[in-house]
Amino acid sequence: MNMEGVEGVSAPPPRFTLTPIQTLKEDILFCVDGDAESQVEMKIATGASGRPLTRLDAIKQAILMFVNAKTTIDPNHRFAFCAIGKSVSWVRKEFNNDVDSALSALRSISVNPTGGLADLTHLFRVAAHEAKKSRAQNRLFRVILFYCRSSSPPHHQWPASQKLFTLDVVYLHDKPGPENCPQKVYDALVDALEHVSEYEAFIFESGQGLPRVLFRQVSTLLAHPQQRCVQDDLDIPKSLARKTPPADAMTGAEVIPVPSQ
Repeated sequence: MNMEGVEGVSAPPPRFTLTPIQTLKEDILFCVDGDAESQVEMKIATGASGRPLTRLDAIKQAILMFVNAKTTIDPNHRFAFCAIGKSVSWVRKEFNNDVDSALSALRSISVNPTGGLADLTHLFRVAAHEAKKSRAQNRLFRVILFYCRSSSPPHHQWPASQKLFTLDVVYLHDKPGPENCPQKVYDALVDALEHVSEYEAFIFESGQGLPRVLFRQVSTLLAHPQQRCVQDDLDIPKSLARKTPPADAMTGAEVIPVPSQ
C-alpha cells in the first residue's frame, strides 16, 4: 500500500546525506616576522633561562606545539619555514614532517630589523610556486603568517584570480596609540588573506601580550581548511568558566550544621 495515499499519514522526510570528500594532506609554510617588534616582551612569561619571553620566543613555542599536534593527527602533513623582513627569505625550504628538523629551523630564526613596509608579494609568489608542486602530489598548500608590526601595514600586488593556497594570519601588536595603528594593519592583513585564499582563512589578533592567548589561537589553526566553517561562526575555543548552581537549587539543598568548637 502506498502510504502517501492514506489520509493523515505523510511520507517520511528524505534522509540527509553528506557527500564524502577527500581531505588532502597539507604542506604548511610558516612565515615568521623578523622585524624589531617581534622582540617585544610578552606579559607574565619567562623562558627557561629566566629572562622574559619575547613575541618571537612565544611564536616559536606555538609553532612547535602546532607541528607536534598536527603530526599526531596525521604524520603525513609536512612543514617548511621562512622569515619576512621587507621581503621573504627561506629558513628551511624542504617540506618534511620531522619535529626535530622543525625545532632546528625555528632556532635559526632571528630578529633582523629592516624597517619599512613588509611586501607580501614575494611570499605569495613563493606560495603559489610551492602550491603548484603540492597540487601535483594531490596535496593542499597553506601559509601561516605571524605578523608583529603595530604601525606598518603590509602591502602586495597579486591578481585576485589566482587562489592557489590558503593564508592564515596571527597578528600580535601593541595597544593603539599616537605612533601605531593596529586596526589599519589588521585591515590590510584581512584584505590580503581574502584576496589570495582558496579555502576559508582564519585571522587572529592579540594586543594583550599573553602567551596563552597566542597558544589558543594557534591551536584553532589546526583545523583543516577543507573542514572549516566561516570564521564568524567559530565559537571555539570556549572559555573555561566556573559554573555556580542556580539559586533554586541552593535553596532546596540540605543544610548540614557545623558543630561549634
